[in-house]
Amino acid sequence: MIILTTTPVALIVIIAAISLGLGVLIAGTVMRKNIVRKSLHILKEAKTEAEVIKKEKILQAKEKFLQLKAEHERYVNEKNQKLSADENKLKQRESTFSQKMEDLQRKQNEVTTIRENLNNQLEILNRKQTELEKSHKQQLEQLETISGMSAQEAKNQLVEALKQEAQVDAQAFVKEMMEEAKLTANMEAKKLVIQSLQRTATESAIENSVSVFPIESDEIKGRIIGREGRNIRALESATGIEIIVDDTPEAIILSGFDPVRREIARLSLHKLVTDGRIHPARIEEVVAKTQKQIDQEIIDLGKRTAIDLGIHGMHHELLRLVGKMKYRSSYGQNLLQHSKEVANLAATMASELGLNPKIAKRAALLHDIGKVPDNEPELPHAVLGMKLAEKYKEKPEVCNAIGSHHDEVEMNSLISPIIQVCDAISGARPGARREVVESYIKRLNDLEELALSYPGVVKTYAIQAGRELRVIVGSEKITDAEAEQISHDLSKKIQTEMTYPGQIKITVIRETRAVAYAK
Repeated sequence: MIILTTTPVALIVIIAAISLGLGVLIAGTVMRKNIVRKSLHILKEAKTEAEVIKKEKILQAKEKFLQLKAEHERYVNEKNQKLSADENKLKQRESTFSQKMEDLQRKQNEVTTIRENLNNQLEILNRKQTELEKSHKQQLEQLETISGMSAQEAKNQLVEALKQEAQVDAQAFVKEMMEEAKLTANMEAKKLVIQSLQRTATESAIENSVSVFPIESDEIKGRIIGREGRNIRALESATGIEIIVDDTPEAIILSGFDPVRREIARLSLHKLVTDGRIHPARIEEVVAKTQKQIDQEIIDLGKRTAIDLGIHGMHHELLRLVGKMKYRSSYGQNLLQHSKEVANLAATMASELGLNPKIAKRAALLHDIGKVPDNEPELPHAVLGMKLAEKYKEKPEVCNAIGSHHDEVEMNSLISPIIQVCDAISGARPGARREVVESYIKRLNDLEELALSYPGVVKTYAIQAGRELRVIVGSEKITDAEAEQISHDLSKKIQTEMTYPGQIKITVIRETRAVAYAK
């Protein structure tokens, strides 16, 4: 045994250490107890909360189960109802099909019965027909014996008699219908022409082959002529117009068959006289500018004319030719004015007849387009105009109306005769065209002499400015039929041998007089 000897200080330290250790031990025991107690409390709360959550989940699961169960039952019920409905429909269809099969079987039986009855009736008919044929043959033999003529001969005589009777009746009916149609057609045509003329404004012929250029003094004449005539030669060479400077006071005459050239010369002279500078170089410059100006005015005039008539979509080259018609004339009648007049007449007639007035206007405006092309081939102007219209994609009925308005091609649309009639009306109306007096008088004399060449003709009179020819024949020399034949032959002869505007009416008059004297 070892006995340690310690000092009081050391003893105090040991005691303090032991006390500290005991304190720490006691404190640790107390803390451990508190921790155990808290853990137990937390564990208890966790168990309680877990029970609550468990119950809630169980309730939710039950609710979900009940919901799914209800949905399943509803789905099963719907399927069962649909199956029941389909089953009912199927049963109904089976019932309908069975009914139809029964009806079909019944009808088939009826058809079989009807067929048997028809066969029986057909046998009866065949038997009766055989008996009738035998009886008919016996009757024919008896009739042939009585009449002394075979059945075929009798039939031929009957057919011939019926044919002659039907032919006479048909001729009378056709004659009556033709006379009625002529009366109605003449009345309707006159009414239509009069209405169209009354609704269309017209002008008289004003075109000339010369233009008069007014000047202020004779001094300007000398400047226009120039030194040794060089200015006037340069002007004539540039324009292609003959410039006549004579003793006429304050006027110079521009002569030429081409109105476009005359207009270019007139405007060029006006510009030169206004400017005051007149020499060959200046003349060529002014003429070139004036020609461009006239070309543009021609195009603008064609466009304005188309717009005024309500015509759209026309090719620009056709519009240029339309504008150029202003500077062309036919028998003194301005070509553009004539075409506009024909267009208005054609639109009126087409509207009255229930046709398209726009197509009629278009065809009428272009019907004389073949008279104004830049290059003029050796073709009739109607055919040339038709080819130009076809080239620039005009409609077939428009092209046909252009080509057939003088009967160069066959008409194949209702617009074509309208254009032909309106062209004749526009050219034949009083004041439309101007003729030389000598040629006019010669044409009237030729008409009368042509009619006098026929045997039996007593007198002839050309009246209404040559639009009508009245022929008086002797009643003792010519019959009514011969008078009708003279009018027909005379019309054909005038068509082939004479040239005239419009149409000529030939009236042959045969008059019978009985004269007696009471004394």
